[in-house]
Amino acid sequence: MSSRRKLKKDIKKAFGELFADCVTLNMCHQADEKKIAELMTQTLSTYSDLVSRISHTEKGRERAFYHKLREEFVIAFNKISEEIVKA
Repeated sequence: MSSRRKLKKDIKKAFGELFADCVTLNMCHQADEKKIAELMTQTLSTYSDLVSRISHTEKGRERAFYHKLREEFVIAFNKISEEIVKA
């Protein structure tokens, strides 16, 4: 159970930082506001999707489920992070 709680905290912290980066870019007017708004929406939807999937674990295959979820978390984080840098 603590692993599930730690994963939720890691996801919340990581996507919170991405969202804060988007807000900072938007406030500084250094990037296209429409693109930043899309990235903010994408960040929030990805966060909520991952957290909701943690709450509904596949029974019997927990280890594989969490391994796959963590991989998807890293991939999504890197993708959004790269898009923020490009914006």
